[in-house]
Amino acid sequence: MTGQQNSTVVHGDGWIKSGDRMLYKPYGLLCDLLAMPEITIIENTFPQFGWIVPFTCDGDFQTAYQIQVTDDSNELFWDSGRIASDASLHIKYNGIALTYPGCYKWRVRTWNKNADISDWSDKQIIHIGNNDTMPTYPGRFTTSRYPLQITEVSPLNFTNRDDRSIFLDFGRAAFGTIQFTANASENITIEVHLGEKTSSSNVIDRLPGGTIRYRCEKVNLIAGYHTYQVKISQDTRNTGTGAILMPDGLFEVLPFRYAEIYLPSGVTIDINSVRQLAVHYPFNENAADFKSDNDNLNKVWELCKYTIKATSFCGVYVDGDRERIPYEADAYINQLCHYATDREFTMARYSHEYLIQYPTWPTEWLLHSVLMAWDDYMYTGDAKSLIEFYDDLKVKSLIALAREDGLISTETGLITDELTTNLHMNGPRYIHGYYLKDIVDWPPGSFTNGGIGERDDFEMTAINNVVNAFHYRALLLMSKIAEVTGHLNDKLDFEKQAKKVYTAFNEIFFDKTTGIYRDGEDTKHSSLHANIFPLALGLVPQKHIKSVVDFIISSGMACSVYGAQYLLESLYNSDATDYALSLMTAEHDRGWIDMINAGSTMTLEAWNIRYKNNLDWNHAWGAAPANIIPRFILGIRPLEPGFKHILIAPQPGSLQQISGKVPTIRGTITLLLNTTTETQTLNIDIPANTTAKVILPRFSPDNPVMLNGKAIKVSLEGVIEDVGSGQHLIVY
Repeated sequence: MTGQQNSTVVHGDGWIKSGDRMLYKPYGLLCDLLAMPEITIIENTFPQFGWIVPFTCDGDFQTAYQIQVTDDSNELFWDSGRIASDASLHIKYNGIALTYPGCYKWRVRTWNKNADISDWSDKQIIHIGNNDTMPTYPGRFTTSRYPLQITEVSPLNFTNRDDRSIFLDFGRAAFGTIQFTANASENITIEVHLGEKTSSSNVIDRLPGGTIRYRCEKVNLIAGYHTYQVKISQDTRNTGTGAILMPDGLFEVLPFRYAEIYLPSGVTIDINSVRQLAVHYPFNENAADFKSDNDNLNKVWELCKYTIKATSFCGVYVDGDRERIPYEADAYINQLCHYATDREFTMARYSHEYLIQYPTWPTEWLLHSVLMAWDDYMYTGDAKSLIEFYDDLKVKSLIALAREDGLISTETGLITDELTTNLHMNGPRYIHGYYLKDIVDWPPGSFTNGGIGERDDFEMTAINNVVNAFHYRALLLMSKIAEVTGHLNDKLDFEKQAKKVYTAFNEIFFDKTTGIYRDGEDTKHSSLHANIFPLALGLVPQKHIKSVVDFIISSGMACSVYGAQYLLESLYNSDATDYALSLMTAEHDRGWIDMINAGSTMTLEAWNIRYKNNLDWNHAWGAAPANIIPRFILGIRPLEPGFKHILIAPQPGSLQQISGKVPTIRGTITLLLNTTTETQTLNIDIPANTTAKVILPRFSPDNPVMLNGKAIKVSLEGVIEDVGSGQHLIVY
């Protein structure tokens, strides 16, 4: 099929309308993982191309492709010719090296399973050069990024107060500043107050507590009619050593939702000119969606999804506004949430690669680097970063700290200068003797009112349950990473070590009398953490799952917002779906609804100021539902790297209706599940060039299953293997 280039795309499947004919073309183009390379600079003279294969019929897949690259004068620079392949991601440019500075355009067309040829895709512009639009750091980064964007947000509402001031509510907090146009009869200084929290109706809280933000800034007005942008004063804490600074040429930011502008006599303001200037990484608000018949869950989803956009203001995953420092555990949760809410991969990879070279101090955080690396590969299908940082990841597994039975410790004298150097823990952020400390959860009791803490009284011993749970997971993933990168001897070594740790872990930490796990080798105490992490990370044998889950349920939400990620994963991995759902929709003070009721529009650093007395209101590590809902309630996860093979296994629990769309590198997956007293109806839309394994929720072998109107046989577990691309209706 061929067609004209001026057709209009029907977003979602690659179809276009041209006159009276329906044509199709590839869409969703990526260059070095960038969907919008035209707004940034790519520092790679041999970039990689990718696209979403257009859908033409059920079960469609690509059989060949052709790529063309033109230079700035539209002269053909490289033509791949027809390549017989189903590959549609990470196709390396194979011509003469692109030169910089230089501007190029590329396009692609594909052949489907019937050997029909598509129209050419729209051309994508790429700029080759040195990227100076974002801060750079010494080290070897392989990932190009976007410059930060500024979105102008109008006030949701405003109030003229009796004291000649204007109170403005922008609806949601954002990192940025405020801009307005004023008319002054003379040169005069006015006050502008910005904050995240109100103390009463139309009044910003001047003493919000913790590190919830409030700031009073003075603005010098010049006589006449002028536009002003409020200059945010710099905070010493979040611009110090280890902090990510705002890029040169971009203003300092503050998280705020509300503004009060005081207008002395002789000063008027054009209310229609007032804007919140919100800074964030490019984010497609329409890429992901979720709805259910539970209003609380819908509110939690929107809170967490927005948090991922709003907290991207540095272009690197940071821990919130108080420090603006990247931490591995924060970044891992942020990464999973970002994948689930936008078809965006560069910020996650850059943050991961940054943290490999600039790590933080907690033992488990270093182990998170291996988890981040593997999920980067699973969600993108691109092994380039694994290859580049393989040696670093080996060290991050902390296998150097293992004793004879495989378990590791930071307190057995095995931390050497050579190890810390190889871990890159030798910069100015590290004080000798402070690095590599077990953390389990944060904060400890000393950070909270009444000494409650978030560790459920976990007893810190030399041989630590939680540390070794992460070590086991890192070893398993390193065996897979070694295989992908061609280190086959390492693969066998990591597998052998993982088996050793699994055996020792269950021998030493499992209490046969209670049926649950202890905190450490030299204690009889069993905390929530000593059980959720082994369960989430694959260490609990099937025969012990029930007793462990029963204990977890009896413990409640006795962990932080970080621990909640693994608590929820452990529950969904064990089919304790109703309890997991109850945690995400709870209205007590250890839940996301309480954050909303407190007035925040981003997730908090802790459940409540009662549980962390210096908390902030803008912390993405509290946004776990943004990834838990798509990955487990909708049940959409990659089974093969780059979503070549997809798992669709909804876990609705007591929900009767769920719907959503999940972005992937190969296209959007949509799902609608409707339950009645008689039947369940599952509608799914699977991108071309993929297959899916579908596991039917609430399945009974006694019920017949209809797929697209035809009866099919299903396994006793309700599994339908190798469902092809397209729209499918399953009724059972």
